[in-house]
Amino acid sequence: MRRSLTALVSVLMVAGLVVLAGCTAPEKATTSPSASSVDVDTPTLRDMRRAAGVEPCADGGATAVDGGLPALTLPCLGGGPDVDLSSLKGPLVVNLWQAFCGPCREEMPALQAFYADHGDQVGVVGIDYQDVQPEAALQLVKKTGVTYPLVADPGGDLNGNGAFPRVRGLPYLAFVDADGSLAWVGAGGVSSEQELVDLVHEHLGIDL
Repeated sequence: MRRSLTALVSVLMVAGLVVLAGCTAPEKATTSPSASSVDVDTPTLRDMRRAAGVEPCADGGATAVDGGLPALTLPCLGGGPDVDLSSLKGPLVVNLWQAFCGPCREEMPALQAFYADHGDQVGVVGIDYQDVQPEAALQLVKKTGVTYPLVADPGGDLNGNGAFPRVRGLPYLAFVDADGSLAWVGAGGVSSEQELVDLVHEHLGIDL
């Protein structure tokens, strides 16, 4: 009986550590799915995307620059044209998120509010990162009211690609300057539109 109780306590302690660890993004672990193994464009996903009112993906028309987003083509979440990240024009906020990431869930409404008020001056693009459940991702999108364009990187191909650093956890933010350079990258977790406005001023030098 004592041995069983000790084993139970050990299991509970391990579970608690997992919960406290938060949304950790592995450094492109060998178990990460390849982009081809997760279908992010199915009739069901297209219907979900339309119902959520997410804006279409589109090539930005920019030219790749040293120190900018990599020349990595990712599929549009829920259907639409693929997007070469290096073609996206700044100033831009890029948000890496995942369906079952609690801090991502809390951050996305702030990103949407920023996009609704300032998207004509500073764009926003979301990347559903290392996520093997696109339906759950789009359910979260609808719940949080997100409408800015969304692409998917189920295999984590962005991780450490070119000038883009290793992703240590989610949510994750990248600020792209008007010349296409990565002005700042790091942990996300903004809690309000104003906080994001302040970060844009700090890292992109734009007053909104």
